[in-house]
Amino acid sequence: MSKKTPLNDDDQALFRQLMTGTRKLKQDTIVHKPAVKTREVPLKRLLSEQADNSHYFSDEFQPLLSSDGPVRYVRADVSHYELKKLRRGDYTPEIFLDLHGLTQMQAKQELGALIAACRREHIFCASVMTGHGKHILKQQTPLWLAQHPHVMAFHQAPKLFGGDAALLVLIEVEEWQPPELP
Repeated sequence: MSKKTPLNDDDQALFRQLMTGTRKLKQDTIVHKPAVKTREVPLKRLLSEQADNSHYFSDEFQPLLSSDGPVRYVRADVSHYELKKLRRGDYTPEIFLDLHGLTQMQAKQELGALIAACRREHIFCASVMTGHGKHILKQQTPLWLAQHPHVMAFHQAPKLFGGDAALLVLIEVEEWQPPELP
């Protein structure tokens, strides 16, 4: 940026003459408060939900997942059309979880926390990014997700949301309840 050239004395005097009778503007920016009061979830509840949701993930249990084509799963009581909509990218994830650099134990805890947060916040579609790496989390994540009772379906993400290094997951959300009054 170029430095401003200082005004000479004649220009300053002309400016002051033109500005006589004016006053400085008062700052009138209005900051609007949120209309809905957000409830802060206690830390104890968050940890409890995370533990409750991550206990579903076992390393010994191997669910039967299709080995041909992209990684996919649909719960028995869910329409296969939901899986097709996931594959086409009809659902846009509202929340993203990146598992890069986590251990298997940390990844399980984060998956449990993600599912709890989705149910609490009524988020239907989530994206779980596993990355490529050594393929440990990429192989284990679908096996864990298939074990959870609140996971309705998942499919390898379309290119737009991470391609074969991510999964789009449909979460069964809790029934809507009106917010508690303070």
